[in-house]
Amino acid sequence: MPLVNAAEIVKAAHEGHYAIGAFNTNNLEWTRAILAGAQEKNVPVIIQTSMGAATYMGGYEFCKTMIEATVKSMGITVPVVIHLDHGSYDAAKEAIAAGYNSVMFDGHDLPFEENLAKTKEIVALAHAKGISVEAEVGSIGGEEDGIVGEGELADVEEAKQIAATGVDFMAAGIGNIHGQYPDNWKGLHFDRLQELNDAVPVPLVLHGGSGIPQEQVQKAITMGVSKLNINTECQLAFDKATREYIEAGKDQVGKGFDPRKLLKPGTDAIQATFEEITGWIGNKPIKLVPEAI
Repeated sequence: MPLVNAAEIVKAAHEGHYAIGAFNTNNLEWTRAILAGAQEKNVPVIIQTSMGAATYMGGYEFCKTMIEATVKSMGITVPVVIHLDHGSYDAAKEAIAAGYNSVMFDGHDLPFEENLAKTKEIVALAHAKGISVEAEVGSIGGEEDGIVGEGELADVEEAKQIAATGVDFMAAGIGNIHGQYPDNWKGLHFDRLQELNDAVPVPLVLHGGSGIPQEQVQKAITMGVSKLNINTECQLAFDKATREYIEAGKDQVGKGFDPRKLLKPGTDAIQATFEEITGWIGNKPIKLVPEAI
């Protein structure tokens, strides 16, 4: 299966009232775990790199090549998207040039008119190359690679203008945050989600998916959310499994210190987390006949 952009699979999810899991990768183990989970569940997957993770791994071209080569070496047959998560204007252009299949331009921290103008530019540049685009209105709470959001609700009129730029799907703040949710979190604002879904024709994206109660995510999916972003949940699963391996002293038995053995429990935990989440967001197998990108 060639790598594909996200537009068709997210549109299919929107029409079918389910969601595509978009999982951030942080290294080779993360990439293999996500792809193995997608192949096991026979579902399409969006693999994302944040700006920070891409820098850590060696840049957008390296990340694209690594994911592409891993898809080939593992014999992956399900649709795979390589997506830039929360990209600045310059990062979005760099990811497009590197051959990503999908990019997010996050201009929420800019004056709205500048966000709108730059979103139009990124849409034109990306669509000319068959690349899908995600934009954002209303900030997502918490912090992601230095981009800090207070979690305000997306303005419906601004969302309509961003949608009119031709974006393929849209992240909109509805009370969700990045990272772990505090005990006093008030939950998703379904009234605003309903307003957004009624006002814009494009699928919506729920960022900060890790930690939102399952029933709230499932309700959001019935109201237009078609892409669910997950990162923290996999990080926590990896941390827990790796800690248990070391605290059990397994790294000190034989060649248990071998990185391939040391990282395996965490890698397996990421795959298990992927498969669990994929099960309850309703991600379905999809057959595409896309052109290679």
